[in-house]
Amino acid sequence: MDAVGVLVAARRSHRRQAWADACAGFAEADRTAPLGTADLEAYAEASHILGRGEEAAGLLARAYRANTDAGRTGAAVKCAFWLAEVLMMRGEPAGAGGWLARAARMAADEPACPERGWLLLPEADRQLDAGDGTAAYDTAARALAAGGGADPDLAALVAQLQGRARIRQARVEEGLALLDEAMLAVTTGETSPRTTGWVYCVAIAACRELQELHRAREWTRALDGWADAHPQFTGGYSGICLIHRSELCRLGGDWPTAVVQAREACERLTQGYAEFLAGEAYAQLGEVHRLRGESAAAEEAYRTAARYGCDAQPGLALLRLAQHRAEAAAAGIRRALAEAVEPLARARLLPAAAEIARATGDLAAARAATEELGEIAAAYGRPALQAQAAAARAAWQLDDGNPQAALTDARAAWRFWRELGSPYPAARARLLVARACRALGDEEGAATELGAAAEAFERLGAAPDLAAVRALAPPARTGAGPLTAREVEVLGLVAEGRSNQEIAHALVLSEKTVARHLSNILAKLDVPSRTAAAAWAYEHGLARAWT
Repeated sequence: MDAVGVLVAARRSHRRQAWADACAGFAEADRTAPLGTADLEAYAEASHILGRGEEAAGLLARAYRANTDAGRTGAAVKCAFWLAEVLMMRGEPAGAGGWLARAARMAADEPACPERGWLLLPEADRQLDAGDGTAAYDTAARALAAGGGADPDLAALVAQLQGRARIRQARVEEGLALLDEAMLAVTTGETSPRTTGWVYCVAIAACRELQELHRAREWTRALDGWADAHPQFTGGYSGICLIHRSELCRLGGDWPTAVVQAREACERLTQGYAEFLAGEAYAQLGEVHRLRGESAAAEEAYRTAARYGCDAQPGLALLRLAQHRAEAAAAGIRRALAEAVEPLARARLLPAAAEIARATGDLAAARAATEELGEIAAAYGRPALQAQAAAARAAWQLDDGNPQAALTDARAAWRFWRELGSPYPAARARLLVARACRALGDEEGAATELGAAAEAFERLGAAPDLAAVRALAPPARTGAGPLTAREVEVLGLVAEGRSNQEIAHALVLSEKTVARHLSNILAKLDVPSRTAAAAWAYEHGLARAWT
């Protein structure tokens, strides 16, 4: 193919959003003859999306100079903006600031330049990071006004900034509405690919911070669909999104996929672009290892996260607690809380702080953490926060000798988590329900809840929690012979004439699990049938022991 044909093919690949093919074509054409400004910008966009930071930075600098030489101030300003973004992702804030300052000085000579609005976006981001939601919202509004409202990319970025600002101000519904507006723009194809990827990831990150699980899942499905339609969309942005996907998979109970997503994020984010975010990926990997009881693997993941600058709390403190290093756990979570200023950042730490305080016998600290979590949950009104607050209250009330109040809060926590589709915290809530039932003298109710929690923990692979359930389980009753407590439950229902389906419903098990228990019962009792097993139950006084 001749040089002209190569360039035509590269442009076609860019329009099809086949980024790797576009980069290859533009690079070949550029070796033959220097690319024109429009082709440089297209080449830079494709490189940026692929996470080729050094290449994208060089191309954007060339495009900036070409636009400046041609007197295209607005186009030069946008090149400077995207160049600053690339440099920030590469961990070069000084260089990014220099390009933004240069572009601002140039744009100052043209007050009517609508692209000036782009230069206000980093300022709004800085204000948001500093905790000043009001200033961030106002700066974003000025950016939109400067742009004249005609640029869909700028409008979407402003909407997501203002949405995050409102959320920081605890004006949650208003903030979510603005995020919905930004997401509408990207899902309907109004924005450019760079902006689309950015808004997707930022909006999902905002939901993660707020623990707004329903929206995070909805938007992640939308992102998956968009990414599937663009198979060459890889690099920094997609690596960042993988962190959020991993957390959502963990919360949704799909721990194997959570591990795969976290490992892929670790790999993508340690290639020199957005590397400063790699620590979050390793922290997510550590979380799954910790929940599985894989202490050494969790330790390694958390330490790697720290090397990349991520404070892997509260996971690391909870790992220390599981390792019976309570003082280290308390010191770690105390230090993390001292650094956390924003309510939502504190909300991610407070459940662990309360748990660690209870484990160390510091009921006053447990109560303080629980009450603060409850205040944040009330202010933001999100179900996940309310579930955490309810569970923390239940645990504290149990230790404080108020099982009736604990039971009410524990059941509320379970309902919240069940509706959110989060089986692990739901099972932990059922464990609290079991403890409350037992404290109230309802051993039958406790056994049912313990069985349901054990089933969930076994399915997830949550070995430490499964061990905790078994430690709480009552001993097998006199006359149970070789049967476990769970098998006695199943046998009692078999003796009543219930089917496997009915037993599964009563004990909150799967029919497959019931069938396995029944097979074990027949083998242990050395009887040939359900009828014979039922007869054995009546003979040994177990026919209604667990009904």
